[in-house]
Amino acid sequence: MVRVRALSIEPVHKSDPIGALAVPADAIQVQRRWVPELDFTYFLSKNLAAELVLAYTKLNVRVTSSAAGAFDAGSFHALPPTLTLQWHFLPDGDIRPYVGAGLNYTRISKVRLSVPTASPIPLDLERNSFGLALQAGVDVKLGGPWYLNFDVKKIQLRADLKDGTGAKLSTVKADPWLLGMGMGYRF
Repeated sequence: MVRVRALSIEPVHKSDPIGALAVPADAIQVQRRWVPELDFTYFLSKNLAAELVLAYTKLNVRVTSSAAGAFDAGSFHALPPTLTLQWHFLPDGDIRPYVGAGLNYTRISKVRLSVPTASPIPLDLERNSFGLALQAGVDVKLGGPWYLNFDVKKIQLRADLKDGTGAKLSTVKADPWLLGMGMGYRF
């Protein structure tokens, strides 16, 4: 099965405080965003399937409180391929619910983050994040091989925020909910 979804990324906004900049806990926020998603599902049996989810997006970062006040810190790009093993409860029905669990690997690139001062202070992010992924969804048969799909995932996405010298300032835990809706074609 191949699915194309519109995906809403809903981060949870958890971060460690940064004493030197007077940034309190949970003040570093990855902004929510809609992105396209493509996934491939291979059925290993009638009920058991493996799904590979692919998406690539630019995410904006905002600091809601600091010694310099609130500010937009910049952006980074994320490629978070996620692999889950799914159990499909009613594989022959017109409404096919499923649950899944697996692993997420997020590759962070194009980091353009800084603290806006007279001389901007550059910031960097750890480039790799590994974590767990959970999901639940349903495929609704529309006719022939076509399906309407609704899917919810929870993934772990965490990265260390560093200053220009590479010293760790905070750990940002975006750990987003991914809310998706789209179309699927089952071969």
